[in-house]
Amino acid sequence: MDPQMMIRTAAILFGLSAVGGLIMAVMRFRGIPTPPTWFAMGHGVVAAAGLTLLVYAVCNAEVHRFAQIAAILFTLAAVGGAALNLLFHSKQLPLPISWVIGHGAVAAGAFVLLLLSL
Repeated sequence: MDPQMMIRTAAILFGLSAVGGLIMAVMRFRGIPTPPTWFAMGHGVVAAAGLTLLVYAVCNAEVHRFAQIAAILFTLAAVGGAALNLLFHSKQLPLPISWVIGHGAVAAGAFVLLLLSL
């Protein structure tokens, strides 16, 4: 697969993950302390697949600078998502809204950069 195809595929996966993330954020803003585990795990798996493709493309080919920055930001968002899962969701504690917003904002910024790199 050529690097542009990997980046396009990663963008599609991140778009799907973003839809799931928005749904979970709305759930949290409406007072549901944690999303269903299967939904949160699905969100993470799809995002991880996108991140894997993006990082592979960035490390093995010449890609736009925005794609490189997006890979870094998505990695930071993944760390934030893992922290939300391990520190709160897995213990059935309410997800802190500030963390949810921060995680989503970093991922959204990365997504915009990724789309601009196409």
